[in-house]
Amino acid sequence: MKLLNAKVGWTLLLVLAAAFPFLADNDYHLTVMSTAFIYAIATIGLNLITGYTGQYNLAHSGFMAVGAYTVGILTVDYGMSFWLSFALSGFVAAFLGFFVGIVSLRLKTHFFSIFTLCVGYIMFLVIEKWESLTHGTVGIMGIPAPENIGPLDFSEPRTQYYMVLFFLAASVWIMHRIVHSLLGRTFMAIRNGDDLAQALGINLMRNKLLAFMLSVFFSGLAGGLYAGYVRFLGPAVASVEHTFDMTMYMLIGGIGTLLGPLLGAIAMPWLTQYLQVLQEFRFVVFGPLLVLLVIFLPYGIVGTYLNRQRRKAAMRAPAAPAQSASSSTAAPKQGATHA
Repeated sequence: MKLLNAKVGWTLLLVLAAAFPFLADNDYHLTVMSTAFIYAIATIGLNLITGYTGQYNLAHSGFMAVGAYTVGILTVDYGMSFWLSFALSGFVAAFLGFFVGIVSLRLKTHFFSIFTLCVGYIMFLVIEKWESLTHGTVGIMGIPAPENIGPLDFSEPRTQYYMVLFFLAASVWIMHRIVHSLLGRTFMAIRNGDDLAQALGINLMRNKLLAFMLSVFFSGLAGGLYAGYVRFLGPAVASVEHTFDMTMYMLIGGIGTLLGPLLGAIAMPWLTQYLQVLQEFRFVVFGPLLVLLVIFLPYGIVGTYLNRQRRKAAMRAPAAPAQSASSSTAAPKQGATHA
């Protein structure tokens, strides 16, 4: 029954997302939602290494920039098709993530986070200063739109929206398969403690590195989509501020859950859009709201809901054996009366 409810819920979300272009007033709303979907893919990747494995990677936006610049450089400078360069974007980010992970994952807790923060800043500097490769502060302009597939013209906002939605749905499905597999249980065991994981016979370095590479793969894939959608890139794509934004999405939605980061990444851009009417005062409103949410819902919206459901299930569980025992003793009495 629980599995059926989950499938119905995910199907309903997908139907609502598919119907959104017909409900949107203008193309600007499609742009906001499409951008939110792209960052949702990157946030899902960050949630894998942070929420499920317990390693907070502050270089996540840098790997998103690697995927974006892979598409930008290959299409603009080398004339490669968008789809081929997009297919390489996630793998290039994962390839780089292998070497970063080999070094950084030897560190633990905040030492790992500080090291990845430095790595992320190095990525930003490389993009900004290596003008012969990345075009420096000028950025990469004129990134071509994705080539048509049959009758699908990806230069139109609605078609681009459905393209991004398709990859978001695929990313969520793949992540669901990962976290509910033995590999996902392995990642969660590492999150609960290195000593516990080693006692279970888990190879820490190998599995942490695998989680790291999978995480940045999703980030690079989101960057490739971002390049094809925005069609202009600058060094700001690698800014650590984007990692903090994705962290906020996880905390609000529910870190270590599948639905939480997705909802946070979609809801927060819309909230900031509506607060723009307050102009410079919008952060005065947004800041206290975020603080109150973290105080009263420390596990996020989805995480708090799931914890309450578990507590209710735990309270009902002891009553079941007692009820069955009483019914078993009542049955002979009933039979004796009829006899």
